[in-house]
Amino acid sequence: MDMNVKIVVGIDASRNRSGGARAHLIGIIENFDPELYGVREVHVWSYQDLLDALPDRAWLRKHSPHALGQGLLAQLIWQRFELDKEAKKNGCDIMFATSASTLSKFSPMVVLSQDMLSYEDGVMSYFGLSKARLRLLLILWLQNAAFRRAEGVMFLTRYAAKVIQQSCGALSNIAYVPHGVGDSFRNIGMRRKWPMAGEPIVCTYVSSAEMYKHQWFVVEAIAILRKQGHNLRLILIGGGQGKAQKLLTESVRRFDPTGTFVSQIKFVSQQELQSHLSKSNIFIFASSCENLPVTLLEGMAAGLPIACSDRGPMPEVLEDSGIYFDPENPSSIARAIEQLLVDPNGREQLADRARRLAESYSWRECADATFKFIVDTYWNGKLRQKSWAPDKIC
Repeated sequence: MDMNVKIVVGIDASRNRSGGARAHLIGIIENFDPELYGVREVHVWSYQDLLDALPDRAWLRKHSPHALGQGLLAQLIWQRFELDKEAKKNGCDIMFATSASTLSKFSPMVVLSQDMLSYEDGVMSYFGLSKARLRLLLILWLQNAAFRRAEGVMFLTRYAAKVIQQSCGALSNIAYVPHGVGDSFRNIGMRRKWPMAGEPIVCTYVSSAEMYKHQWFVVEAIAILRKQGHNLRLILIGGGQGKAQKLLTESVRRFDPTGTFVSQIKFVSQQELQSHLSKSNIFIFASSCENLPVTLLEGMAAGLPIACSDRGPMPEVLEDSGIYFDPENPSSIARAIEQLLVDPNGREQLADRARRLAESYSWRECADATFKFIVDTYWNGKLRQKSWAPDKIC
């Protein structure tokens, strides 16, 4: 690699709509030093709201085509037919696709895997014979195609890499690069005191209501514990719609008809979320399908004792720093939370281990590993092309 030759990296963030995908892009751009890896410029294509959230850097070029502010069909047409031309016009040497269902044919390309819904056994059954299921099947096909044509693929966890390659086949050039967690979440609960007798114990679950998030089972679990005499409140942070929200609403109506102990809050800013976590006593994460959940990392960094789903990559991420449960069994959820309630010493040890473990999830390290993999993939490809060039054949 000739570090005197600086390359131009394009980033397709046109479909970074989820909170985790937005946080990932912002985290790596804020913490990237292009001089370390021989990068001259980075061009990002996305919708205006996300571009506005990115920092201004001398090496960063932001592009917001009109189509990205329109509907999904317009976005897909632009991605398939216009992105590659714009990237070449701006001198991009390699493309980094932050959505694995990209339609871009740019080469060379590195793809980031952030979505597991189409790959998890059992998750598809939540959607029955519906448009949502057909959409997930299409996403599965698009992602597998993108993984196979990319020169490099980045996974957030080893769990995701294993499951996805069982579907798309073994990939020759992969990297494991987890999300980071914002420094503002670290230690916000270090001075938190456990509630005095008679005061409510606040349990917080941060996630939008989706079929694989199981908020309605969490509500029932809290109701079970309240019947046993535990003074618990549950705060659900995140919006919701469709069947999942309907199930949640029905569960609240059944178990908390007077609105005594369950509160649902729509999406909040990062600053507001930190405030909520600083006032919480227990963090609950009940999802059964994830790639790498940023909200779980934030709960860990906040130093909260955690009751967590035993599915997917959660045991890989949280390790031995939480109490695990079956997210589809309210009694199992209740037992996990109860262990945190009745064992003060164990609860504090788990929270401290989770906080220390979260220190290994850094946006700076994520940014460094991301761009190192992108640049190495580019130069390794150049070396292979040179070694097989006709004038090198004897």
